[in-house]
Amino acid sequence: MRSFKYAMIDTPIGELMLIQSDKGLKQIIFEKKIPAFKSQIELNKNRLSFVKDEVSLNKTIQQINEYFLRKRREFQIKIDISMPPFYQQALSVVMKIPYGEVRSYKEIAQFTQNPSAYRAVGTANAKNLIPIIIPCHRVIANNGTLGGYGGGLKIKKYLLKMEGVI
Repeated sequence: MRSFKYAMIDTPIGELMLIQSDKGLKQIIFEKKIPAFKSQIELNKNRLSFVKDEVSLNKTIQQINEYFLRKRREFQIKIDISMPPFYQQALSVVMKIPYGEVRSYKEIAQFTQNPSAYRAVGTANAKNLIPIIIPCHRVIANNGTLGGYGGGLKIKKYLLKMEGVI
């Protein structure tokens, strides 16, 4: 049975559920998606174990709180990403986008040495399970519009406004 620890955190964008494996932070779930995730936990309770443990996630909680207080621009958190190699590569580029800046899907694709793979970059962002820490909210459409966001455009706008982008 695979075991995970979790904690809930209240933020200006709503409640977040943090999931941690033995390798690091595995997932951040936005408030609107928490009920569906809890249903999945119940369906898989024979294979997966989830234990509430705020102490183990204290460093992550503290850093996320500091981010929302505008006291943190980068995270020093171990993360656990299990994705195909290109998606990992694309998200590693996304992680390097500085606070207060944005990049287009096309620019991310160019940094991966696959300039025509901008749609695959979009897919990698859509599959990003650790938003905020892996700041996919800083990736915008090639035409300069915001594009999509797993937490919804209202949250993406909030984060970009907080960072001084818009």
